[in-house]
Amino acid sequence: MREITAGEITRAVKEMAMSAAYHLGEDVVNALEKGLEMETSPAGQDVLKQLLENAQIADEGKFPMCQDTGFAVIFVELGQDVHVTGGDLNEAINEGVRQGYEEAYLRKSVCHPFTRKNTGDNTPAIIHVKVVPGDRLKLTLAGKGGGSENMSRVMMLKPSDGKDGIIEYVVQRVKESGPNPCPPIVVGVGIGGTFERAALLAKEALLRHIGEPNPDAELAEMERTILERVNKLGIGPAGLGGRTTALGVHVEMQPCHIASLPVAVNINCHAHRHKEFII
Repeated sequence: MREITAGEITRAVKEMAMSAAYHLGEDVVNALEKGLEMETSPAGQDVLKQLLENAQIADEGKFPMCQDTGFAVIFVELGQDVHVTGGDLNEAINEGVRQGYEEAYLRKSVCHPFTRKNTGDNTPAIIHVKVVPGDRLKLTLAGKGGGSENMSRVMMLKPSDGKDGIIEYVVQRVKESGPNPCPPIVVGVGIGGTFERAALLAKEALLRHIGEPNPDAELAEMERTILERVNKLGIGPAGLGGRTTALGVHVEMQPCHIASLPVAVNINCHAHRHKEFII
């Protein structure tokens, strides 16, 4: 049994929260540069250039790349041979979020659903824990902005809708979202499971590096088809028109009940913030 202290977890989450706000992943930068090469709209080109410049300024100066620094969503892969000591796992994570958002002067966006009173420290975080073999603890932090999250949906399709129905639904969801999720976007799609599992699959799909297809050939083809159709919608960067509405489409799937076909779409904006840390 390997012991990991709550303090180690807090420090890791703190650093991830700060780093995610400042440093856009290389995969996202590469996708933006590729989008700029392919973009034919002058307005779209200007937006993409500004996004790349913004990412560079944020990276060099350690400034938040967007004023919406996001809800902290934490995915935990907890090795079954790990024992967390010196505190509670969930509180250790929340303390890391608290310290990171405070020290880096990141905007606190978490509030009471009814009164809208801010909690003041961007907690509680959304924490998903998966127990896995081994003696390591893997933490993945996603800073999820409100605009893109608001455009996400779960739909219980009919089994007869099939693969074509799923593709139509995802494309229509992006079309209806328009400029609201701050395109160019990344589209996470979860298929199967149950109502809540489909939503989690869609969010997990967003953790994959842009340009990395699903290893399943059928799902990889679905990703290419949806991306092509989404980019033909003409929404474009910042909704000003163009070919670069989405940088990537990621699909995850698992079996579902014979009577249902759950499909979830979780959209991320161009500030596609993810950081990982393994203890």
